Amino acid sequence: MQSNKKFLGFASAIFAAMLWGVSGAFAQFLFDKKEFNAEWLVTVRLLISGVLMLFFGIMQRNPDVKGIWKNKKDAIQLLLFSVLGMLTVQYTYFVTIFHSNAATATVLQYTGPVFIAVYIALRLKKWPKPIEFLAIGLAMLGTFLMVTHGDTSKLSINPTALIWGMASAIALAAYTIMPVHLLEKYSPISIIGWSMLIAGIAMSIIHPPHHLEGIWDGETFAAVTFIVFLGTLIPFYIFLTAIKNIGPQRASLLACAEPLSATFIAITYFGVQFHYFDWIGSLCIITTILLLTKIKKKVLPEPEL
Repeated sequence: MQSNKKFLGFASAIFAAMLWGVSGAFAQFLFDKKEFNAEWLVTVRLLISGVLMLFFGIMQRNPDVKGIWKNKKDAIQLLLFSVLGMLTVQYTYFVTIFHSNAATATVLQYTGPVFIAVYIALRLKKWPKPIEFLAIGLAMLGTFLMVTHGDTSKLSINPTALIWGMASAIALAAYTIMPVHLLEKYSPISIIGWSMLIAGIAMSIIHPPHHLEGIWDGETFAAVTFIVFLGTLIPFYIFLTAIKNIGPQRASLLACAEPLSATFIAITYFGVQFHYFDWIGSLCIITTILLLTKIKKKVLPEPEL
C-alpha cells in the first residue's frame, strides 16, 4: 500500500511537471504570435480553474471546501498561500516567459529546490550536507552560464527576464513549502480551489478578465483552453496530491520533467536557439535536482504566521 502511494506520488509530480512545461510553451505562443500579456492570462486561468475546482469539491460533498474557513489560523495560512504561493508562482513564471521564452523561464524557475534546501537548513538550524552544497554550487554555475554564456562583461538574456526568473524560483519554493501543513488536514481540491480563486480575484484588481487583448482565433482559443485546463487545473491538483504522498522536497525535485518538456517544445516548435552554454547550464541545474532527490526526506517545520 505504501509503495503504491509512493509510486503514485512520483508519477503525479512528473506528469504535472510535463503539463506545466507544455503550457509554458503555449503561453509563449500567445505572447509572441497573438500579442497577449501575462496579466490577463494569469487572471483568467486562476479564476476559471479555481471556480471549477471548488465546483468539483462541492459535487463530491467534500466537507473541506467549507471546513477550511472554520479554523482562523488555517484560513490565514490559506490566504497567505493564495497570494504568496499560488499567485506569485503563476505570475512570475509567465512574466519571465514574456521577457524571454518558455525554456529559459522554466530552467530558471527550477533553481527553486535550492531555496527549499536552504530554507530547511535555516529552519532546522543544520548546516547543509556536502551533497547539498554541491547541488547549490551546480545551480549557481548553471544559472551563471545561462545568464552570461561565460562572458562576465555582459548578460546573454534580458536582465528583466533574469530578475523575474529568480523571483519565480523563490515563488516555486514558497508554493511548495507553504501548504504542507494544510495538506495534512484538508484535501488538495479545497486548498488548490480556494487558493486559485483568491489569487484570481486579487489579480483581477490589476487586470480585469473582461479587458480582452490580443488576436483571437481558433488557435488562440485552443491555446487558452489548454493552459487553463491541462496546464493549470489538472497539474496543480495532482502536484499537491504528490506533495501529500511523497513530501514537498521530493515532489518539487521530481518536477525536473518540466524544464525538459518546455525546452523540447520551445526548440522543436518555436525555433528557440539554445547556445551550448545554455545546454551546459541546464544540465547543471537538472543535475542539481537529481542530486537533491538523493537526500533523505526532512520534516518541515510549520511556517510562522
